Amino acid sequence: TRRVAASERRHSGEIRICVEAGLPMSYLWRHASVRERAVMLFGKLRVWDTAHNNGVLIYLLLAEHAIEIVADRGIHSRVDGAAWEAMMQRMSAAFREGRFEDGLTQALEEISALLVEHFPLGEGELDVNELPDEPVVL
Repeated sequence: TRRVAASERRHSGEIRICVEAGLPMSYLWRHASVRERAVMLFGKLRVWDTAHNNGVLIYLLLAEHAIEIVADRGIHSRVDGAAWEAMMQRMSAAFREGRFEDGLTQALEEISALLVEHFPLGEGELDVNELPDEPVVL
């Protein structure tokens, strides 16, 4: 929570972290992908509902050892898919080594750097916190 809040004081973007133990049965029955679940939660958690369309969701699915990053169209149009994929790969490598906090912190810092680059706060502008900073645990 503190790291997300500190990040968001530097840019106009919004970052949400969602951790889920396992896919709901409805997803398992229809063989839905982890990405599909992440996109659904991106909507349900209203990450898309920001003034500059620059929300980012970090989704961790524990049972599948899966990571997804879903970026709203404002930031996604400025950062190519390879950059998001590379972030997920670095986070996954840290997690495999048991460095969970380090991996998540590094990803958060990388996302923050992109948001600062593309959506910096203007001179004297204060961040409007549009979404909660607390991670969601399902």
